[in-house]
Parts: sequence; C-alpha cells; structure tokens
Amino acid sequence: MKNKIFHPYTPFSAIEKGFPNMVRGEGVYLFDDAGKRYVDIVSSWWACALGHGNPKVVKAIQEQAGVLQHSITGSLTHPNVLALADRLAGLMPSPDRHTLFASDGCSAVEAALKIAVQYWYNLGRTEKTWLIGMDQGYHGDSLGALGAGFVDDFHKPFEKIVSHPAKLPFPLNGDFTASQKVIEKHKDQLAAVIVEPLCLGSAGMKIYPADYLKQLADCCATNDVLLIVDEVAMGFGRTGKRFAFNHAGIDPDMVTVGKALTAGYMPLSACIVKDSIYNTFSDSPEDHTFYHGNTYAGHPIGCAAALAALDVYEANGTVEHGVEMAEKMKQWMLPMAELDCVKELRFLGMIGVVELKPEMRSVITKIKQSLFEQGYLFRPLGTVFYLMPPLIITDDELRSSIYALQQTIEEFC
Repeated sequence: MKNKIFHPYTPFSAIEKGFPNMVRGEGVYLFDDAGKRYVDIVSSWWACALGHGNPKVVKAIQEQAGVLQHSITGSLTHPNVLALADRLAGLMPSPDRHTLFASDGCSAVEAALKIAVQYWYNLGRTEKTWLIGMDQGYHGDSLGALGAGFVDDFHKPFEKIVSHPAKLPFPLNGDFTASQKVIEKHKDQLAAVIVEPLCLGSAGMKIYPADYLKQLADCCATNDVLLIVDEVAMGFGRTGKRFAFNHAGIDPDMVTVGKALTAGYMPLSACIVKDSIYNTFSDSPEDHTFYHGNTYAGHPIGCAAALAALDVYEANGTVEHGVEMAEKMKQWMLPMAELDCVKELRFLGMIGVVELKPEMRSVITKIKQSLFEQGYLFRPLGTVFYLMPPLIITDDELRSSIYALQQTIEEFC
C-alpha cells in the first residue's frame, strides 16, 4: 500500500527509499514488522527517557483508560490533573506556581509567550509586547514560536511573516555582555526572553555554560523582563540534573515541559507559572481571564502517564544513573576527537555530540544510512551526529552504539 503520510522533517528523496514500519518497542529498542531491531539512540525525538515499554507507565495508562478517558480542564478538574499540577509545582525552586497544561511542547511554549504579553497588559504595561529568544533557538514550529525561536535551516519560508524585533546572540565562550546590551536597550518593550537552557537542540546541539543562564536570569529580573525557560527537551534528567536550569541555580518565571514528562508515552505538556504572574489574571475588578486553551489540556490518561513517569524517575534514581552513564559516554566517545574529519566533540549530561568538518556534508546521508542498516537510529543535524539515548541505556548498549558511530565515520573519513 502506498504511503499517504505527510512526513515531518523528511525530504522526499528519503521517502522514495521507504521506511521501516515500527510495531513494537522494548527498552532502548524499536522493532519493525520484519523483526529487525533498532537502537533508538535519539529517544524518539528526545522524549522516551525511560525507553519503551516501561511497565509502570504502561500500567498507569491502561488503568486510567478504563476509568476516565477525557475531561476538559475549562471550569472542571479531575484527580490526575490536580495531582500533577501539585507535583510539578513541588519540583520548582519556589512552589508558588500554577500550571497550564497542553498536548505538546510547542503548545506549552505558545501559552507561555501569550501569558507573558497578557501579564504586562494586566498590569497596564501595554508597551511590553516583544518576545525574543536566542539566535537559532528552537521552541516549536507554530508561527508564535517562530517569532521567538527561528532555525534558519528549517524556517526560512516563513521569515517574512514572523517578527524578530531582536535576538540574543549565541554566547561564544559564555560571554553575557552582548546579550545584556540587547536586554537593556529594549527593556521597555520586552515582555519576556525565552531560552533553551544550556543546549540549543535543533541548532545542532550547541552548548553554553550555566553561568550565562544565571547572568541572564539576573539581568531579566533587574530590567523587568520575564524569563521563560523551555525545558521541553532538556528536562527530567537529560543534563544530569532534574532540569537544566538547576545547574544555574535560578528560579525562572515560567518553565515549559513536555516530551519526557510522560516518558514520551502520551502527548502532554505544561507551562508552569509563578503565582505572582498567575494572580494578575483575575476577573475582578476587570476581566483579565486568559482566553487560551487546548482541547487535551490536562488529558486524564496523559496525566496518569506523567505521574507514573515521575514516580519511576524518583524510585529508580534515573537522574543519578544518567550522571554515571554520561561520564562513561564521554570517555568512550573521546577517541573520535582524533579523527581527521571531526571538528569537535561536545557533552552535556546524556547528550554526546560529534560535529564533523564542513567538507563531510556530502557523506552525512551515507553515514546515517549505514548506521541505520546496522540497526542504529541516528538523526543528524547538518554535520552533527549526536547521542541522546534513553536514560536507562546499559553499558553494553551505549558502548556498542558509540563504537558503531566511530567505525562508520572512520569508513567515510
């Protein structure tokens, strides 16, 4: 049967070759309908932190599906969404928070951006409407998200219909000076700054130091600018702490989460908002209600999956295990730095990056295809190959993946 799917992020030339039909997942592996096993080295778009088929998360989904399948959170609640909102608030540096739920990371970001603008509107500061992010930052593909995060290689067709009043330059060598100048120059117009904490994922896993994030938080606070930290990709142990912003010791105004929130098993995301912001949305004496929502906001089955995933992260010491595995990954990858075709290696927790030199661009697809044929699902970004595996990966699984990557790069160097 001919494939009728409009595949995201997929060139037509790749479609012509055909794709495996995945029918089952177990641990760090996906299995196709021919029985072939693949290492999910990118955690299914960075979401499946617990791998596939975790029994506790699966059981929670199954049990909830037999009790309550869907109920809106507009003027209603249900036990799971109450419990999850409380749980997420408790994970923040200051627990005085309310959470708005959505179904995917981009939707959570969209909510955060609109909350920021309406917050200042609620306070009578209607001139503060600018929403800016870091150059080449990624926060989703909606038009609103593109206004604050724009990856040139992905989004060029839309550059004329989104506004970029200013951008923070990527902090080379961690220097905050240039970003400080942007914020101070535009502070009267700025509603919020949004950043991917410590790592720009879709830009090619570009990593910057925690001290930059600390200086950014301090600068935003000093200049009456809200700080939104987008933890959709980095949250729940990926960087070696529960959240990437924990490395900087900051308390963001808003935090967006998704992907690993449910271990990738159900579509659910959240925007976690400080009460000092939330309280301005009262309808008395004037109506400042936030007229924004999502059909599946706080979906009961998604919330059940998230609550179970959070339990597993804590009970299994997932973050601590990730820290141990991150050091092993670094040591096993370091020999690749000696290859003539490698520009540099980068590391952040359970993210390992091999950036090849620009002249290798012509063989990237061949390297990816060779790895695929060996049973490894890599998704390079330009000339960057990266490992972002499930946090539960074993020594043998991780070592074999790194070895396969090294041997394949050497073959084409």
